[in-house]
Amino acid sequence: MSSSEQVHSIRPRRSALYMPGSNARALEKAKGLNVDVLLLDLEDAVAPDAKEMARTQVCEAVAGGGYGYRELVIRINGMKTPWGQEDLRAAVAAKPDAVLLPKVESLADIKPVADYLTEQGADSVRIWAMLETPGAILNASEIAEAAKDPHNRLDVFIIGTNDLSKESGAKILPGRAVLMPWLMTFLAIARVGGADILDGVYNNFSDLEGFAEECKQGAEMGLDGKTLIHPKQLGPCNTAFAPSKADVEWAKKMIAEFELPENQSKGAVQVDGKMVERLHADIGRKTVAIAEAIKRHVNA
Repeated sequence: MSSSEQVHSIRPRRSALYMPGSNARALEKAKGLNVDVLLLDLEDAVAPDAKEMARTQVCEAVAGGGYGYRELVIRINGMKTPWGQEDLRAAVAAKPDAVLLPKVESLADIKPVADYLTEQGADSVRIWAMLETPGAILNASEIAEAAKDPHNRLDVFIIGTNDLSKESGAKILPGRAVLMPWLMTFLAIARVGGADILDGVYNNFSDLEGFAEECKQGAEMGLDGKTLIHPKQLGPCNTAFAPSKADVEWAKKMIAEFELPENQSKGAVQVDGKMVERLHADIGRKTVAIAEAIKRHVNA
């Protein structure tokens, strides 16, 4: 795939901000935020007695448009809850970019929703899935295989660290050492399935220094972005998960070297005194594609 083709196949998902569906003012304010993804929440952020009102507000907001380049994702309640079925029906009618399924643990949590989307002819609506339980860890292989099946239209996984902590008893501490094996398992699920994956939230939104460190950690792990709970977290997050100017320049230099006629059949070349393999150039193409996609959004 050429770098120009990758630009059109990659969508920046550096920052994904949860917006409570019951807060009409927040839904309107989101139209002006520098955010890649809006997670319009009908689940955890909405009290039971406000579920129906939130559903109506969110679906009207999505159908009404005005969000520009921002990817719109509706997090519905679980299908076994009293609200799940109606959430899904209303969300599909509103035509967001995707519906986000909570507490996904197996193919059985995904396939009925994919079947419904197909039956409704909702070809543009994708599925995102929350990984936030011990069950998801134990069924990692099954979930990864489900993501590989185009019928299931799984584009993105989101790590739910708060629920994972609650259900496992593991504490979320600076550095997240006790969670790391599970986080990397979830990363493997996404990569085997060909999906993006976003990190969990950082609860203390006033601690921007700690938040920036966790963003840096997530980017180093290979995650594609991070979920957020407050707009003040947007700047550090967008910076951490975007390629730096130096990274882009180095990627372009590698790509150019491999595209020289004398190097097109080589598996490795020297660039500025460093031995570079063709796989590094392929990684570089993705880096350039992400940077170009971000630039396209900023200029939209």
